[in-house]
Amino acid sequence: MAASAKRRRGWRKRLGALARFTGALVIVGGLYSVFSPGLYAQESEAGAIDADAVKGQELYDTSCITCHGDNGEGVEGRGPSLIGVGSAAVEFQVNTGRMPMAAQGAQAPDSDYPVFTEEEAEWLGAYIEYLGGGDVVPDDLDALVAAGTVGEGGELYRVNCSSCHGFSGGGGALSSGAHAPSLSGVTNEELYQAMLTGPQNMPVFADNQLTPEQKADLIAYVQFIVNDDRDPGGVFNLGRFGPSTEGLAIFLVGMTALLLTTLWIAGKS
Repeated sequence: MAASAKRRRGWRKRLGALARFTGALVIVGGLYSVFSPGLYAQESEAGAIDADAVKGQELYDTSCITCHGDNGEGVEGRGPSLIGVGSAAVEFQVNTGRMPMAAQGAQAPDSDYPVFTEEEAEWLGAYIEYLGGGDVVPDDLDALVAAGTVGEGGELYRVNCSSCHGFSGGGGALSSGAHAPSLSGVTNEELYQAMLTGPQNMPVFADNQLTPEQKADLIAYVQFIVNDDRDPGGVFNLGRFGPSTEGLAIFLVGMTALLLTTLWIAGKS
């Protein structure tokens, strides 16, 4: 009798454990059926977003991997890490023809004939952003620039940019063989990308230093002065090389006028 009772208790324990296991499976299955549509939707959205990154990876593996490494971590003595630089930096370097770099030097020169198209640059930017995120350009940049204030942009330019790019945006020489390029013909997007990412020797102007609105004001000023061909200081721009040429021109004109005046007075006396 005692052995029979023990066997019955053992079967009841087994049946209870089976019932609890079955109940757990039912609960998990119910939760999965409720949330699985949302999970599938997220996966499909991620797949749609990553399509450009996949194309960018193909371009990266054929043109960038030698200098920047298998996963964008960089190669010592060849190229820096691209983790966290974002699409803005990639698109600036590629669209201006600075990358891929033909040879190591003090500074990557820009080119009127970039290797990749703008669409391909976007693919590369999407892949680098996929690897580590980073800065991006606002979608409404042109609207921000159109609403920008040229006067305030001029003040920002003179404080932050004129020491390297010149008062008229003509560019200038820097140390160690580098230079600040001319701003002539530069697009709104390229100007914003340069401020946001600080390419080459340029400092980074993050949003906590210059807000997007201030960047838009600065771009509006550059486009007004440089690319709209304005010369608010007078008719003669003197090559727009800044105060050096202007000072030399004033000295030569002034000295010539002084000598002519002196000779005229001497002749009259």
